[in-house]
Order: sequence, then C-alpha cells, then structure tokens
Amino acid sequence: MFGIVSYPTFVLTVLLFLAIPGPGLLGIVAATGKNGQRAGFASTLGVVVGDWVHMMLAGIGVAALLQANPLVFKAIQYLGAAYLIYIGVTLLRIKVAEPSALPGQGSAGQSVDAGTRYFRRLFLITLMNPKAIVFYMAFFPLFINPAEHHGAWTLLAMGVTVSCLTILFCFAVVLLVNVITTRLKQHAWIGKIAHKLAGVTLIGFGIKLSTN
Repeated sequence: MFGIVSYPTFVLTVLLFLAIPGPGLLGIVAATGKNGQRAGFASTLGVVVGDWVHMMLAGIGVAALLQANPLVFKAIQYLGAAYLIYIGVTLLRIKVAEPSALPGQGSAGQSVDAGTRYFRRLFLITLMNPKAIVFYMAFFPLFINPAEHHGAWTLLAMGVTVSCLTILFCFAVVLLVNVITTRLKQHAWIGKIAHKLAGVTLIGFGIKLSTN
C-alpha cells in the first residue's frame, strides 16, 4: 500500500508510540485538566503541526537516501529496527513512579484565546524536541519498500496516517482524561503494566522488521 511495508504494523506501531507518555501527551493531559476540552483539542493540533515540521525534515533526508545510496538506506532500516528494540528494553527497565495529581479542571468561563495559547505552547514543545527528527528518520525507513515506494506520495501517506492517528488518539484522551487520571492515581500498577507491555511489543516489532 503506497509502497509501505506492512501497513497494519505501521498503524499499530504509531498507536503504541502515541500511548507512551511523552512531552506532547503529558502537555495535552495537563492542558485538558487545567482548562477543559477546548485547551486539550487545541494542544493536540499544536502537536500535529509540530510533528509535520519534523516529518517534512525527516522526509527530505529519507528521500535523498533512497535516491543516493540504497545500501545506506538499508543500513538505516536495520538501525531503525535496533532503535525500536532499544526503546522496548528501556521501557522494560523503567521504574514507574506514583503519578502526581494534575491541575484541576478550569472554569467554564475560560478566556476565548485559551485554545490559541495552548496550540502555540504544544507546537513549540513539539518543535523544540530534537529527538523527534531522529525518531522519524529512523522510523519511516523501516516501513518503506525501496523497490515499490512512490517517492513523496509514500512519505505523504505515512505523514497523513500519523496525523490522523494522533488526532483520534489524543482527542479520545482529552474526552476521557478525568477517568484516566483518576484510575492512574488510584492504581499505579496500571502504568507499570502498560510500560512492560509496550516494551515487549516494541521489541517484537523490531525483531520482525529486521528479518523482513
């Protein structure tokens, strides 16, 4: 599909990474907890726009490698698989602390420009994360078939998929944030199990992709 290797695995991997708490997801949860759904939705869009900047920069590098040196591109695919395995092992070893309480819900009379403020804040948080470019440079080549790719169209399809999944996942988090934060505060073991499961799954994906 569009030169993407194992599109279902690509979708599952993106969803898995979205579920791992990071600056973007934590910022969305905090914004929702403080100022409600409007702030959460605006924060999600800020993350998406910031991701597109990183994906375009990574796409330029990936496209150049595809044309210039297929062997180097193949080596990056193996490095990307190793990167997934490394993250998986890291998640297995991490110690999840007791989650702290998030700020309380904002009042119904929040300012009209709250959405713009949170959009800008999460956009900058995402943009100033240099690891995102490295991630996409290592992640995208894993799922590109050098013999069947369609150039920019393949990268565009991958970028659109990432954005759609990000919006769907984060909007769901915004809608359920009160329930989620309450459960996590009452049952710390949920977070621990989630990290272990994500770690094992990422290791499995890395091994599978390295053997394709």
